[in-house]
Amino acid sequence: MKIKLVFICLATLCLTNCSIPHSSLYVGTYTSGESEGIYKFQFNTETGELSELQLVAKTENPSFLSYSPDRNYIYAVNENENGSVSAFKIDTNGMLSHLNTVDSNGAHPCHIAINTTGNRAVVSNYTGGTVSLYAIHSNGHLDKAYKVFNHNAPDSISHAHSAHFYKDKLYVSDLGRNGLYNYQLSENQEDYNLITPSIVNMTENAGPRHFTMTKDGQFIYIINEYANTVTSAKKSNGAFELLEHVSTLKDDFKGESYCADIHLSKDEHFLYGSNRGENTIVVFKRDKQSGKLEKIQNMDVQGNWPRNFSLDPSGNFLLVANQKSNNISVFKVDSDSGKLSFLHSVDLPSPVCLLF
Repeated sequence: MKIKLVFICLATLCLTNCSIPHSSLYVGTYTSGESEGIYKFQFNTETGELSELQLVAKTENPSFLSYSPDRNYIYAVNENENGSVSAFKIDTNGMLSHLNTVDSNGAHPCHIAINTTGNRAVVSNYTGGTVSLYAIHSNGHLDKAYKVFNHNAPDSISHAHSAHFYKDKLYVSDLGRNGLYNYQLSENQEDYNLITPSIVNMTENAGPRHFTMTKDGQFIYIINEYANTVTSAKKSNGAFELLEHVSTLKDDFKGESYCADIHLSKDEHFLYGSNRGENTIVVFKRDKQSGKLEKIQNMDVQGNWPRNFSLDPSGNFLLVANQKSNNISVFKVDSDSGKLSFLHSVDLPSPVCLLF
């Protein structure tokens, strides 16, 4: 009788815990202070609570992280003068096992992206001004770079800041050269060739940093670090046509600020961007037909220097990595208006990348 009662209690406890909707959140950091590498939280997708903090991999300056499409592997840049890229296997307990590390072929790599088939990676080297392409083996290991694009020119210094694959295209945001480069995959499916050094005309010294595209590839939104704007463009006759440049800041803001990250909501009705200095997340309502934006909110991030941010898998929460105040802020997303409301924050040294 006692054994049966214990079994019932344990089963009830298990069902209670198993019913809690959790998602893993991996956090990339700078390790010049107290941080030691990549951390992991459990995120409750009903309450927005972050719990069970763990150091899952000791590695230097993992400032940007990316999943493989099957989510069995994580890839991290090591943002140093002698830049490198590291591959990790995700263990069943969520810890990361180091697979290998290769040269990034440029100083201070700051972004990595994986293609949809999981066999190719692209790394942006900020100080080096280079963009490196890698083959990925079926066991998750990275090969040495098979192609390195040097964006530097005699009269201008490149600062490659982010890159993404989209079907047979590769787009590269170059903050230093003030353009969004467009590469086309070659017929042999191995190389990429430059089509144009800027898909649209940017304003002078705008500083394109990160960008996001609609799922159908018809609209692109570029956040500009120096100009504190979002540049939007629409696909027309196989090329992009400029729509508008829209400020990310409050109309009455007078201080210095530098944009960082940008994301579309899951339904693509809203666009979010981070302002470092004003220390806000800007919220835009998006017209899905025209692609144009209406600024509806600048939400205080409850921290300092919001570098990277992420929407959780449910789309109901937005989390912000505040680099200088050493905290991650959690916001509730209103599904109807797109606006944010602050819930709480947790402390973590130098968080700069959030990966769900």
